[in-house]
Amino acid sequence: MAKDPVRVLVTGAAGQIGYALVPMIARGVMLGPDQPVILHMLDIPPAAEALNGVRMELVDAAFPLLKGVVATTDAVEACTGVNIAVMVGGFPRKEGMERKDVMSKNVSIYKSQASALEAYAAPNCKVLVVANPANTNALILKEFAPSIPAKNITCLTRLDHNRALGQISERLNVQVSDVKNVIIWGNHSSTQYPDVSHATVKTPSGEKPVRQLVSDDDWLKGEFITTVQQRGAAIIKARKLSSALSAASSACDHIRDWVLGTPEGTWVSMGVYSDGSYNVPAGLIYSFPVTCNAGEWTIVQGLSIDEFSRKKLDATAEELSEEKALAYSCLS
Repeated sequence: MAKDPVRVLVTGAAGQIGYALVPMIARGVMLGPDQPVILHMLDIPPAAEALNGVRMELVDAAFPLLKGVVATTDAVEACTGVNIAVMVGGFPRKEGMERKDVMSKNVSIYKSQASALEAYAAPNCKVLVVANPANTNALILKEFAPSIPAKNITCLTRLDHNRALGQISERLNVQVSDVKNVIIWGNHSSTQYPDVSHATVKTPSGEKPVRQLVSDDDWLKGEFITTVQQRGAAIIKARKLSSALSAASSACDHIRDWVLGTPEGTWVSMGVYSDGSYNVPAGLIYSFPVTCNAGEWTIVQGLSIDEFSRKKLDATAEELSEEKALAYSCLS
């Protein structure tokens, strides 16, 4: 039996990340090689012409799984009937802008898009927020889309998770697919905590802890963490543009694992609504280690947190609490 198409919304679809992401979705990277999709692409009116160009290219690529394309500047049309929404569109921070300025612009964008999703998306729509500040944008979206279950609103920290895997694989000169169970705790910002305390590497003689194989705690507690935290800035410096292909690829990873499940014994990092696990304040969107099964994520419980890690978990939670307060002040 052929599967029914899944409707996938990408906002900011004419931008850099959108341009990298839509062909991946159309090729089956996000939902699997046998899942037909209908792409809904939204962008702002000044980008309408560029968006139409992306639509033309999708037609020209003749993707067998792509069963339709909606390219529009109208949020209602874009959100109607969507099963998955990848929120890439947002207002970027420009030189000389205060955090509050960026926040107030994004609060108004996410408030209006949340209202459109609330009214027109499919009932069990899954939402992934990519645009920064991702955790707080997701929180605002949750606030204004009350009928979408809180567990269906997430933000992207899989990019940071994948960056951490990449750094360990390069350091140990192993395949990235042999490294697993790194964790990104907290905010998708420079306070995030990339944690390898529970990570392992598959070796010919079985799985070994990353700490044991690297055997350089100074590097793991220093340069490794700052490299992952600052990787986005390093790419902007090198490319003169922000990470697009890695962001698009990790968005696909996030949704694929969420929908199709994580492999047995493996967890991934997702920004999800905190229930107070690991003494993280409830009511923040915070990155935790999760496993996924049957379209649901579950926070991995019972991991030991040493004193070094505890401080890092608390610091990034504090930043998120401040961001939340700032965002809510922009609402009033």
